[in-house]
Amino acid sequence: MTVSSFFYQLLIGPIEIIFETVYGFSLNILENYGLSIIVLSLAMNLLLLPFYTRADDIQNEERAAEKRMAAGVAHIKKTFRGDERFMMLQTYYRENNYKPYFTLKGFLPLVLEIPFFIAAYHFLSNYLPQVGAPFGPIDNLGEPDRMLTVTGVSVNLLPFLMTAINCVSSAIYTKGFPLRDKLQLYAMALVFLVLLYGSPSGLVLYWTLNNLFSLVKNLICRIKNYRQLLTAVLAVGGAVLLVYSLFFFRSSNFKHRLLFAAVAAVMLLPALLAVLAGKLHFPVRSIPRNANPGLFICTAVFMAVLTGLLIPSAVIRSSPVEFIHATAYYTPLRHLLNASLLSFGFFTIWLGIFYCMVRDRAKWVFGLVLWLIAGASVVNYMFFGTDLGLITSELKYEIAPAFSSRELGINFLVLFVLTILLFFVYARRQKLALGTIAVLLAAVLGMSAVNAAKIQSSIPEARKHANRESSGVEFTLSRRGKNVVFIMLDRAIGYYLPYIFEEKPDLAQQYDGFVYYPNTLSFGSHTIFAAPALWGGYDYTPDEINRRSDESLIDKHDEALKVMPVLFSNAGYRTSVFDPPFAGYQWIPDLSIYDGYEAIRADYMENGAFVPFSEEMMDQIWKRNFFCYSVTKCVPLAIQPNVYDDGAYYGPIDPNNGFAKSYYSLKAFPSVTRIVDGDENTFLALCNSTTHEVRLLSQPDYEPEPNISFLAFSEEERTRTADGMPTLCMSDETELSHYQVNMAALNALGGWMDYLREQGVYDNTRIIISSDHGYYVEQFPELLFDPTRYMDDVMAYNPLLLVKDFNSSGFTTDPSFMTNADVPTLALEGLFTDPVNPFTGNPIFSDAKETEDQLVITSHEYEPSADPGCTFPVSRWYAVRDNIFDLSDWTLLGDR
Repeated sequence: MTVSSFFYQLLIGPIEIIFETVYGFSLNILENYGLSIIVLSLAMNLLLLPFYTRADDIQNEERAAEKRMAAGVAHIKKTFRGDERFMMLQTYYRENNYKPYFTLKGFLPLVLEIPFFIAAYHFLSNYLPQVGAPFGPIDNLGEPDRMLTVTGVSVNLLPFLMTAINCVSSAIYTKGFPLRDKLQLYAMALVFLVLLYGSPSGLVLYWTLNNLFSLVKNLICRIKNYRQLLTAVLAVGGAVLLVYSLFFFRSSNFKHRLLFAAVAAVMLLPALLAVLAGKLHFPVRSIPRNANPGLFICTAVFMAVLTGLLIPSAVIRSSPVEFIHATAYYTPLRHLLNASLLSFGFFTIWLGIFYCMVRDRAKWVFGLVLWLIAGASVVNYMFFGTDLGLITSELKYEIAPAFSSRELGINFLVLFVLTILLFFVYARRQKLALGTIAVLLAAVLGMSAVNAAKIQSSIPEARKHANRESSGVEFTLSRRGKNVVFIMLDRAIGYYLPYIFEEKPDLAQQYDGFVYYPNTLSFGSHTIFAAPALWGGYDYTPDEINRRSDESLIDKHDEALKVMPVLFSNAGYRTSVFDPPFAGYQWIPDLSIYDGYEAIRADYMENGAFVPFSEEMMDQIWKRNFFCYSVTKCVPLAIQPNVYDDGAYYGPIDPNNGFAKSYYSLKAFPSVTRIVDGDENTFLALCNSTTHEVRLLSQPDYEPEPNISFLAFSEEERTRTADGMPTLCMSDETELSHYQVNMAALNALGGWMDYLREQGVYDNTRIIISSDHGYYVEQFPELLFDPTRYMDDVMAYNPLLLVKDFNSSGFTTDPSFMTNADVPTLALEGLFTDPVNPFTGNPIFSDAKETEDQLVITSHEYEPSADPGCTFPVSRWYAVRDNIFDLSDWTLLGDR
């Protein structure tokens, strides 16, 4: 990290996150880039209005002091010379409680404005999604406006409008000021004109609105009792907006109403506070003057450590290897530095600056608010929302946070009681408050240090993964030999295939020769339960794994991943394995499980090598979102989902980098496939997560694009039909994104099928495409085998299974009862005589499902553990036979 980036992250980074959050929240609701810029300008100006007003007051106090002493200073300068003049001026200043450096107060508004200008400039100048977005007479917010053309030369009008408003505002503000002050503001207006003339019109629009706000503020401030007038104007505007949002505004999106109501509440707040202060006999004078700077500083540092060190370090400690790049190693402790710079910049530097600016009574309130926030943050982080499931390396939950009414009620009640208690302690026992926050600070520092030490101790293992450089991803297929390809599409849903092929008939033609098995069962709804049977066969169903209760789950899982590669390599096949799922019970597969098998080549493909600037994208996500994730964990449950923002945290960076890594890996298949002319046999096994890393895609191309909104899709675009199937209506983002990523994966693989035909290796290649499990999308009530229990959905246990044999043609559907444990049998069929599992000695066959019920585990404890034990956790089990879509064929066995 360079010195400049260090200070940018510390000083400008926190401000930029505020810009991104306000803008992103507005954009999510309004879905209009120009309107969102207006909201951003209004919100930032209202937020900073008290501090700009206070800065103006400090500046005016300085001018008044200079004016009061002007005659005396002039007399001293005229009468005395040299050291005598200096001594007399010092004495005169001291008598008037004035210090020469007080002249710097005159620059306070400008100093305060510069960091916010830098943050706005960097954010809006680099915000790619608004490129091409029009707004009124502006054709493209991502480019200069070019609204006037003179003799073939384009002229940007918006910067001149900005400057004109700035000059009028400056003239009103500096009326009666010395010429020096006037020239300073006019010069700044010209500087902004030069700086912003060629900037994107979105940025210039923002700054024009800021100048307009400043003009209105300066006009109001010229009026006597302007504070009361401003409060009244805001109250009337807020009341009108609130009535409009509640009774007249028409929108199907509740968030639209919520935004209007929130803005109205903010506008009404000053009037409400004035009423409370006057009518309820709580005058401002009753607020103590004895602000405690030490308590404020200690609380600010505590919040900085909590959000910048403790919470991020706890996430990294859970799986350090996920937070390094597979192709370039650096310590994951680096992420703690970035997060701590943001948190210290926000809580200690910027809150500290504003704390120093306000008056003594406001300091007391400022400190109280931060004290209450600190207490609520500890409680929210430690005791609520602690079981939200898997969080990816992109700091995105696999399932978006959602809380029951009971959880929300308990959280509200606890925070309400805590607020009363903390208020009493702060108001009456500040020494106790200081001691409490000091103990908490020591505790979070200690826990952060322990987490950092654990992360540091894991670095050698993490470095081993990072330094395992790819030898160059390459698939070798033979034109005259036998090629067997097994592709695991993690979480692909078999039930979607008829709809996909109905939508794209050309895609169905690309899968000529395949057999589709819709009636396919998986033995669990998560990889950790379902993948072993997929890779190793019926010896590795959850029930069979539990029977071997004296062996570690890790050993049995890794054994299953080796069954087919060992069999094929021992038979002389050129064998390659890529990204075996959970190898070594690690999120990033531990390829060392294949050490000792020299004929097996194991490598990574989903490491981002095929995504342009993938590692740079991840760095940007980590640099920003660790702090944002910490803030999310500290806020009340009721607003956590909104702050979380589906893992984007209102940032400009696409958080779905996992999808990009997997999808572009599939797209790269033709470029990494090497065709040889010999008669060598080959076996290829790989796992790809395109269908697991769900996200919204464009239609009809099904390509990833930034900032795609679910609301942009019409009802027709969210509806699919297929012969003999119920209508597929996708009513929310989860349902639509799951369908889209399944389509994207099959599209990408379809292109590879065409490539294999062109190269003359399609007919002599057996291809098996299967998933480990489906997903509980809960789109069809008739597929919920236990509607009273969350996630008991047949679609979660319906993996995709497509099989193309050698020299096959036509596309057929086979309704036979299958399980994904049949994959090893399908892969070996006709190539091996009576194949035997090399580890258990049992024959590999698929007859068991025809004579025995298949046992399915419904546990959702799906995370791998360093010490998982020997059997899966106790959970509800079902016995399934014949037809997975006939709910009468599902028999509840109970917990076991």
